[in-house]
Amino acid sequence: MNFVTMDFETANNQRHSACSIALTVVRNNQIVDEFYSLIKPETPFNWRNVQIHGIHEEDVAFAPKFPELWSHISPLFQNNSLIVAHNAPFDNSILHNTLDYYGLETPKFLLLDTVKTSRKLFPDFPNHKLNTVCDELDIKLTNHHNALDDSVACANILLYQENNFGQDSLKPFVKPA
Repeated sequence: MNFVTMDFETANNQRHSACSIALTVVRNNQIVDEFYSLIKPETPFNWRNVQIHGIHEEDVAFAPKFPELWSHISPLFQNNSLIVAHNAPFDNSILHNTLDYYGLETPKFLLLDTVKTSRKLFPDFPNHKLNTVCDELDIKLTNHHNALDDSVACANILLYQENNFGQDSLKPFVKPA
C-alpha cells in the first residue's frame, strides 16, 4: 500500500489553530519518510490544549506559519493521494479550515479513517482511541499527542490491518476528502 498519514495538534478549539503537524509516508508497505513541524498559529493557545499535547505558545514563537509549510508538503496531497488519519474527520477538518483560513486551494485526495477501520475489524476492543488500538495490537506509541508519534502509530495500525485482513477489506473505507 501507498499512503500518507497525517496528524495535527491544535492551539485551541478553532479549526484553523494547528500548532503542529506530522506526516508519515508509506510506500510499498514500508515507512519511507517522516515529517514533523511546529506551526505558529494566528490564534492564542488554550490551557486545555496545552495540557493535552504540551506545546506552549513560546514553543512556536519562531515556527513557520502554515502557508510556509504547505508549499513544502502539498505535493503529498495531490493526484488523489490516499491520506490516512486516526479520527480523520478531526484532522481533515483542521487541514481544510487552515487552508481556507489562509486562502489556499484545497487539493483533491482520498481519505481513510483508522478509527472506522478499527471499529469494523476489532469490534471487541474496549474502545478505538489511538492509544487503546496501539496497546491491543502491540504497536509502539511512545508519546501520545505528539503529532509524529501519533502519525507513525496510525501508519502502523493501517499496515497491521492490511497485513492481517487484506487491502480489499479496507477499500470500503476510502472516501473523497
